[in-house]
Amino acid sequence: MNILPKSFNEMVKKKLRQFVIKGYKICVSILPVNKNVIIFESNLGRNYTGNPKAIYEEMVRQGLDKKYRCYFVLEDTKVQIPGAAKKVKRNRIRYFFIFAISGIWVCDTRLPKYIIKRPQCTYIQTWHGTPLKKLALDMDSVYMAGENGIDNYKKNFYNNAQTWDYLISQNHFSTDIFRKAFAFDKKMLEIGYPRNDVLFEKNNSKDIIELKKQLELPLDKKIILYAPTWRDNEFYGKGKYRFNPPLDFNRLRAELGDDTIMIVKYHYLVMDQIDWTPYKGFIYSCDLSYDISALYLVADMMITDYSSVMFDYSLLKRPMLFYCYDLEEYKDTLRGFYFDFLAEAPGPVVLTTEELIDSILQYDASAFVEKQEAFYQKYNHADDGRASQKIIELIQHIAD
Repeated sequence: MNILPKSFNEMVKKKLRQFVIKGYKICVSILPVNKNVIIFESNLGRNYTGNPKAIYEEMVRQGLDKKYRCYFVLEDTKVQIPGAAKKVKRNRIRYFFIFAISGIWVCDTRLPKYIIKRPQCTYIQTWHGTPLKKLALDMDSVYMAGENGIDNYKKNFYNNAQTWDYLISQNHFSTDIFRKAFAFDKKMLEIGYPRNDVLFEKNNSKDIIELKKQLELPLDKKIILYAPTWRDNEFYGKGKYRFNPPLDFNRLRAELGDDTIMIVKYHYLVMDQIDWTPYKGFIYSCDLSYDISALYLVADMMITDYSSVMFDYSLLKRPMLFYCYDLEEYKDTLRGFYFDFLAEAPGPVVLTTEELIDSILQYDASAFVEKQEAFYQKYNHADDGRASQKIIELIQHIAD
């Protein structure tokens, strides 16, 4: 039992962290950089997913995880990963040591500002999506927890982006946005996303059935994936957001439940632990440990809102619906959009549960053929199933 006051424990943690960071700065100043040491991180270390995972697993497939010393940053080091990579717990002494000596970083989000990028180190920023909503230096205001005003947010983002040596882009549209929003003037890699390579490799009935079995999903029901983004102004604290859509899951089950199930997949910043047991047999919840690429493959239809999942799922040319209950607030207040969302959305945009149910039941694929194709051509032209291989060729060039 901990009898010490919380404030005292927090003070001790803060002092210990300051001490570790001082030691880290000393290591950075005296230890040599090793080009054969590669560190990977996905989603702030919260899971083993996304572009860094796809790149690392292609290295494993080629046996390169044994040629190089690979490390994967994870908050939960019990997570199972393939190959020879060692797991590193975030913000521990070993974490700082590996960052101090590693010659290549592969990350999909910003690193903490106390992590020092050395000139001899190469930082490959994979990023995590094509933008609909405004980003970084393009934002007019900020509602996120822990951010001290828009000017401070932009300054921190700008400084962080200047440490990136390479930045992956999914398409030409993103390339133009990233150049401006991140003030990025180094090497852009417009090659599509490594995490989407699997959508080329496993989009077939045999692999999809196997994935359903692995995920313990029924083989005889239609599957709808619900994958919304987070809301900047609905948070518990910095980097910890709520799942709070006004969606009537009871109505959905009543109208769809006989031959349909729903997979609910939170954004990695959402920290809610919702009890879905009342919906057992209809709703299957997939936590942060699930890679959403597998969920794309098993889903017959996807419901999202303003999330970049729309750009990845569109590769499969399957039905998409957009449940945008807060469209005006999100568009005009929280973020703002880079393009005319209502004009380009390759599926119905609805505001209520009733409209969503009607759109699911009455979905007419022929009504969206032209929009789907235009969306695909604009946002998926660079994805070809070989993005991971292209990054590995770059890593080999850097290290060797």
